[in-house]
Amino acid sequence: MGRGRLRIHLGAAPGVGKTYAMLSEAQRRVERGTDCVIGFVEHYDRPRTRALLEGLEQIPRRELEHRGAVLPEMDLDAVLARRPQVVLVDELAHTNVPGSRNAKRWQDVEELLAAGIDVLSTLNIQHLESLGDVVESITGVRQQETVPDEVVRRADQTELVDMTPEALRRRMAHGNVYQPDKVDAALSNYFRPGNLTALRELALLWVADRVDEYLQRYRSEHDVSAIWGSRERIVVGLTGGPEGRTLIRRAARLAEKGAGGEVLAVYIARGDGLTAASPGELAGQRTLVESLGGTFHHVVGDDVPAALLAFARAVNATQIVLGSSRRKTWQYVFGPGVGATVARDSGPDLDVHIVTHEAIAKGRGLPVARGARLGRSRVAWGWAVAVAGPPVLAVLLSAFDPGLANDMLLFLSLTVAAALLGGLRPALASAAFGSLLLNYFYTPPLHRWSVSDPKNIIAIVIFVAVGAAVASVVDLAARRTHQAARLRAESEILSFLAGNVLRGETGLEELLERVRQTFGMESAALLERAGDVEPWTCAGRTGTGPALGRPDDADVDVPVGDHMALVLTGRVLPAEDRRVLGAFAAQAAVALDRRRLRAEADRARTLAEGNRIRTALLAAVSHDLRTPLAGIKAAVSSLRSEDVDWSPEDRAELLEGIEGGADRLDHLVGNLLDMSRLHTGTVTPLIREVDLDEVVPMALGGVPEGSVTLDVPETLPMVAVDPGLLERAMANLIENAVKYAPSGTPVLVAASALADRVEVRVVDRGPGVPDDAKDRIFEPFQRYGDAPRGAGVGLGLAVARGFTEAMGGSLNADDTPGGGLTMTLTLRAATPAATTPAAQAKAATQATAATQAASETQATAVTRAPTATRAAPAGLAGPAEPVRPAESGPAGPAEPERHSS
Repeated sequence: MGRGRLRIHLGAAPGVGKTYAMLSEAQRRVERGTDCVIGFVEHYDRPRTRALLEGLEQIPRRELEHRGAVLPEMDLDAVLARRPQVVLVDELAHTNVPGSRNAKRWQDVEELLAAGIDVLSTLNIQHLESLGDVVESITGVRQQETVPDEVVRRADQTELVDMTPEALRRRMAHGNVYQPDKVDAALSNYFRPGNLTALRELALLWVADRVDEYLQRYRSEHDVSAIWGSRERIVVGLTGGPEGRTLIRRAARLAEKGAGGEVLAVYIARGDGLTAASPGELAGQRTLVESLGGTFHHVVGDDVPAALLAFARAVNATQIVLGSSRRKTWQYVFGPGVGATVARDSGPDLDVHIVTHEAIAKGRGLPVARGARLGRSRVAWGWAVAVAGPPVLAVLLSAFDPGLANDMLLFLSLTVAAALLGGLRPALASAAFGSLLLNYFYTPPLHRWSVSDPKNIIAIVIFVAVGAAVASVVDLAARRTHQAARLRAESEILSFLAGNVLRGETGLEELLERVRQTFGMESAALLERAGDVEPWTCAGRTGTGPALGRPDDADVDVPVGDHMALVLTGRVLPAEDRRVLGAFAAQAAVALDRRRLRAEADRARTLAEGNRIRTALLAAVSHDLRTPLAGIKAAVSSLRSEDVDWSPEDRAELLEGIEGGADRLDHLVGNLLDMSRLHTGTVTPLIREVDLDEVVPMALGGVPEGSVTLDVPETLPMVAVDPGLLERAMANLIENAVKYAPSGTPVLVAASALADRVEVRVVDRGPGVPDDAKDRIFEPFQRYGDAPRGAGVGLGLAVARGFTEAMGGSLNADDTPGGGLTMTLTLRAATPAATTPAAQAKAATQATAATQAASETQATAVTRAPTATRAAPAGLAGPAEPVRPAESGPAGPAEPERHSS
C-alpha cells in the first residue's frame, strides 16, 4: 500500500474561496466515479459553499467536551475504517480539541496519507510557521495555529486560490464571508487593502518558489542541461577588483527590466588559495548585492571560465555580466582572458554582457606560481651548488677525461642536486651554467663558444631540457607538499572551529587568543560599530599589542559584515592565510552573538520570573485577599442591618469573624510584601548577637496554645542574626508545621549547637513530603497536596528560606523518623560552641533526642484567641531593635504552606 497524495488549496486570506474550490474538485471527482467523502468541512453558513456539500458523503463528526462546551471534531478512526479513495479535510492548521488523538489536524492528515488515502485540504498563507513573524508585522495579529513548512512542501499539489483585495472586500461587504455584524470591524482591521495586498504577495511568491523548486528537480531528474529562460537570472562574475560594484548595479538594472529578475553574484577562487582579490572589497560587494535583493556565492575552481559557466547553468541563469579586462596588452600573450572565453563557450542560450568600467587596461597582477617552500637555508645551499658546483666539477674533470657522455651525466647530476636542494631557479641556473662549461671545455672546438658536431648540440639541448624538467618536478613536489601541510593545518583549525560551533564551548576571548597564537600575532581584537558613521568600539581583545581605534590601524583586518572587523597586530599576513582567518572572524562574530544572546536569555529569564511573581501576586490579590475582605464586608453589613436584632452571641461571632478576617489579611499582605522585597533584593539584614531563647518564643504568637513544645536550652551559644527576620522565618515554619500536624500531636521546636553553627529543628508528625518535592516546597505560590484556593498564597516557606539565606544561614527539609517532616534551620553561631569530641557527642545526642521527642510527646492543642503580632522584621522595616510582639499588636505569620509537587 502506497502513501496517499495531498492536494492543498492555498489562499492569501479567509474568504478567497479555498473551501469552495476544494468542494468543486470533490464534485468533479465524484462525477468521474471516485470514492470521495467529507471528513471535516466548515461552510460557515455560506449558501454557495453549503450547496456544494449536496451529494457528498459526510463522515459523522466526533463530539468532545471541553470546558463545559461540546465541540465537534473530525472522527479520524471512522475515516480510517471507511477507507475512501479521497477525503476532504478543511483547515489544515486547525488545533484539535484537547482529548483528540492528535494535537493538530495536519497530524490527522499525515495518518490518513500514511494509510494510503488521498487528502484534499485548505490553508491560508498566514498559517505557515516560517511566515509567522512576517504576517504579524503586516497585520498586527500573531497566528497561534500554524503548520510546519515541511508538511506543506511535501504536498503533491499546491493550488493557489487567488482573489484581488478589492474583490475580496466586495464579497465581505455583501455578507458572503462573515455575518453582517462582523463585516465593518473586519474591513477596518485585518482586511484592509494594504494587508490583503501584502498577504497576496506572500502567497504568490511562496507558490512561485515551490514551482521553481519543482522545475529544478525536474531538470535534475531528466538531466536537462539546456537553460530554460522561464525567469531572468543574471550571474555577475566578480574578481574582487574595484569594478565589481559597477557590475552589480548594472546587473540589478537588467533584472528590474524583466519580471521576477534575480541577481546572483559569484566569486571564483582558485583551489590553491592564490588570488589577487581584496577581502575588504569582496565584503563590500557582498553587502551591495544583498542590499539590492541578490545573493552572493563563493565558488572554488582553477579554471575560472569553466567554473563560471558551470555555476550559471546550474542555477538556470539566462545572462552573465562581466567586466572588461583590466589586463594590459602584453598580458594577453597568456591567453584570451575570462570574458572572451566565457563569451565563446556560453552557447546560444546564455547571453554574456561585457561592461566597461574605469579600471579597463590599468593592469592586473596575474596569479603566478609561488616558489618552493624549501626554507631559506636550503635554497641558499641550492644556489651555492648551482653557482660553485659547475666550476669545481670542471676543475676536477680537467685532471682526467672520462668522455663527453660521462661529463654530461656528471653535470646533470649536479643540476639534479641543485634542484633537490634549492628548487626550480637554482636548478635552471645550474643547467645553464653547466651547458656553457660543457660547450667551452668539453665539446669540439675546445675553448670556444661553438659546437662543431651536431650530435653534441643535441646532447647539450637534451641536458638542459632534462635539467629543467627535473628541477620543475622537484619544485612542483615541494610546493604540493607545502600545500598539503598547509591544508592539513587549515582542516584541523576549521575542524576545531566547527566543533566549537556545535558545542558552543569557546568564548570570545578564548577564540581571539587562539587566533593570536595560530598566526603568531601580538594582539587580536574584534571591533564593531553601530553604523557607518559611528566610532569603532572593542568587543573583545587579547594580547599585548596597542589598543586599536579602527581597523585601518591594524596590520591585518578581516571584515565581518558591515559593522564588525577582526583585527590583528604584529605583521602582515600573506593572502592565503585570509581563508582561515575569515573562518575565525565569522566564528568570533558568532561567539559575540552567543555571549549577547546568553545575557539576553538571562535577562529574559529574570523578567519571566518577575512576570510569574507579578502574575501570582495578582492572582493572590484577586482571590486570596478578596475572600477575607468579602467575609469582613458581609459581617459588617450584617451588624449594621436594622432588619435583624442580633443576639449577643451572634454579634460576638460576627465580630470574631471580622477580627479573624483582618488577621488573615494582615498575614497575607505581610508575606506578599516580604516576598516582593526578597525578589527585588531590598532585604538588608541588621546582624547582631541574639539568644535563641529570646526570639523563638516570640514566634509562637500565631499558633494555638499547647500546639508547640519548645526545647531551646539556655546554654546554647548566641547566634549572629537579624532578630526580626529570624522571628518571621521561625513563625512561618512553626505555623506551617502546626497546620499539617495531626490533631493532639504537638510540634517540637528544638535547638542544638555543633562547632560554629546552631541548628533549630521544627519537627511535625504530619503527612510528610516526597523526596522529589522537598526542594520545590520552598518555591513561591505553591500549595501542598490539594490545599484549596483561599488557604493562603503559598509564600510561607519561600519567605522563611529567603530570610534565612539573607542572614547567611540555610533551611532544608528532611523526613521525620516514623513519619512527618523536619525543617532544619542552620544559623551561624556568634561564639563557636565547644569543639571537643565530648561536646560534639553531646550536641549530636541532643539533636537525636529532639527529633525522637516528636513521637513521644503528646499534648492537646486548645483553641485560642489571637494574641499579639510580631514586630515588622528589622531588615524590612528598618529599626535595629525589633519591637516585641506584645508591644505591637495582632499577630502572626502569613499562611505558610507547603508546595505541591
